[in-house]
Amino acid sequence: MQFTIQQIADALGVEAAGNTDLTVLRAAEPGDAGPTDLAMAMSPKYAESLSGGTARAAVLWDGADWKALGLEAAIFVARPRRAMAGVTAMMDRGQGVVPGVHPSAVIDPTAEIGENVSIGPLVVIGARARIGSGSTLGAHATVGMDAVLGENALLREMVSIGARAQIGDRFIAQPGARVGGDGFSYVTPEVSGAENARKTMGDQGDAKAQSWMRIHSLGAVQIGDDVEIGSNCTIDNGTIRNTVIGDGSKLDNLVHVGHNTRVGRDCLLCGQTGVSGSVEIGNNVVLGGQTGVVDNIFIGDGVISGGGTKILSNVPAGRVIMGYPGIKMESHTEIYKSQRRLPRLARDIEALKKAVFKPGTSD
Repeated sequence: MQFTIQQIADALGVEAAGNTDLTVLRAAEPGDAGPTDLAMAMSPKYAESLSGGTARAAVLWDGADWKALGLEAAIFVARPRRAMAGVTAMMDRGQGVVPGVHPSAVIDPTAEIGENVSIGPLVVIGARARIGSGSTLGAHATVGMDAVLGENALLREMVSIGARAQIGDRFIAQPGARVGGDGFSYVTPEVSGAENARKTMGDQGDAKAQSWMRIHSLGAVQIGDDVEIGSNCTIDNGTIRNTVIGDGSKLDNLVHVGHNTRVGRDCLLCGQTGVSGSVEIGNNVVLGGQTGVVDNIFIGDGVISGGGTKILSNVPAGRVIMGYPGIKMESHTEIYKSQRRLPRLARDIEALKKAVFKPGTSD
């Protein structure tokens, strides 16, 4: 693929200068960029590295002096990360899946396959499954019986979609993602020590050791439009109702969403976040990496949790939280500052004790 500077600028809806007919083949970091590369130097910090490469054209910040940087052409952007989204979308070469159906694919005769669908090697599609037009299924992907996959979906290699899953348009699943495994749901014949400990906050009572009985998952997974899930991400079926992921939400690698949980629209669940069962998550929520969420609580619209936060209780809308347990970020910061002062405080107290209680004096 090759693009002129003007084509890229037009696609981004921004201004370009210099030789806008100049052709580039790929995007590159400034120090690595060659003469046919587009250097992504969208701040003065990154532009300092341009001298380490031989780029003739670059994406720069508004007002940058492109001539002084020794360039022949430049594209000017006000919001660098948004420009990055546009440039990478244009230059993404995809995964090389060949159009059509690979001869090794196993497709149930009752499945419905839309137009212009690419199905890779060793793909398995179950009974009555429906695959939307324009979709791509990579090698070893599996779609279970009665599952529905919307238009223009992309399942990378080794993705599995369980039975009865309902997935909207433009869904993207990275390698190894799993949608529709059974929920982690078990019960003992009598009240267990874990139940007592949770109720009493520590006392197991007289509960005896017992075996765990499986609670089956009768629900499925329902996913809206424009959802993306990362590598080795897992979303469990609901027990009775469906587990739900709202339109536009993005789940990073190694994110787990437990049974019955409902995630709202346009949420970000970052790497290694774990959400327990029956959690209600509002819209536009951001859970930083390694956030943990206890079961049967709600998280309001617009909540942001810092990385490593452990959410043990309901969180009202709009709150920014951090820590274990998760509390207001400003409170957590003050507590952290106080903890750092503890060694100095201990030394000061020790010095005061020596000054007050001198040898030979009595209390």
